[in-house]
Amino acid sequence: MLRSGLLFVAVLVTETSAFNAFSVLPAGRQSQAISTKGHALFPAAKGVQRQRSVSAPPLRMMAAATEFDVKKYFAETLPKVEAALAESMDVLPREWEYDSKATTVHESMRYSLMAGGKRIRPLVTLAACEMVGGTDAMSMPTALATEMIHTMSLIHDDLPCMDDDELRRGKPTNHVVYGEDIAVLAGDGLLSYAFEYIARYTKDVPAERILDVIARCGKCVGALGLVGGQVVDIQSEGKKDVTFETLNWIHEHKTAALLEFSVVGGGILGGATEEEVKRLSKFAMNIGLAFQIIDDILDCTQDSATLGKTAGKDMAVDKATYPKLLGLEESQKRADALIAEAKEQLAPWGDKARVLNGLADFITARKN
Repeated sequence: MLRSGLLFVAVLVTETSAFNAFSVLPAGRQSQAISTKGHALFPAAKGVQRQRSVSAPPLRMMAAATEFDVKKYFAETLPKVEAALAESMDVLPREWEYDSKATTVHESMRYSLMAGGKRIRPLVTLAACEMVGGTDAMSMPTALATEMIHTMSLIHDDLPCMDDDELRRGKPTNHVVYGEDIAVLAGDGLLSYAFEYIARYTKDVPAERILDVIARCGKCVGALGLVGGQVVDIQSEGKKDVTFETLNWIHEHKTAALLEFSVVGGGILGGATEEEVKRLSKFAMNIGLAFQIIDDILDCTQDSATLGKTAGKDMAVDKATYPKLLGLEESQKRADALIAEAKEQLAPWGDKARVLNGLADFITARKN
């Protein structure tokens, strides 16, 4: 079963195609042999390591980062991401006309995916890939996949059987518009499409890197990642004995795992070495936890109009949060410390890390 599953993924991986920020249509597919030598699913012999990426400076090199204009970056990059996301939804009815009769679920998927948002996960995927010497074309399919998975998690999180929320990104939640049954299936559709999208539309990247990214994607969203964190989060509601360690475990899996995949996935596609991947992983786990801490703070300090979702929801269901355990001031200090520690991991890249560092700062400065 495992062998047949890997073969199926391998076949998809080899169907590479042309891609840019505004067009994700196949431009001719060419089969290529897949080498499993040194791959994450097939460990290499001891002592065998990836060759260092040419773009990344040696780890001993340090350089002062230039000032990063986050508003300018968002203005330049977000339109590309939004256009590519929209195109990813257009592909379904256009390229798979016969299999696209279930128009309601397509509309439901598009409704939530295109509802706006900060798009942090796609942005850090693109930034990590570029930092290690890759291009947007190499990482854009994976960047879009991270937003598909994130959107799936929001659709499911809002369901009556979960957080039971009726507002998301300033709009009625998916199940309010389409019903619980279609909302569940729309989330499922986005999740499966994310894997297909990585495999089908990633180009100019060695197949073994793509396979590595697909395997990591599966882990980050499953019982060892997002799903596992969500389960423990649900089981911790209303409990008075939730520890700081348990809270960290919840959000390392529920929130940080997908961010870690986003950053590391971009790095791997761009050619990061094993040592660089470790640094990217530590960076991402830290910003992931900081992201959740700020979310918890905003939930009890901002109104629903600012947040674009129901404020005070965590307190209403007696959910374990950082402010509840640490207080607001200590929670903010913890978030700031995590960001500082995260940025230390990127020091070897110097000014090449300015985008990731700038996005890390944005996480603690945001108001929604």
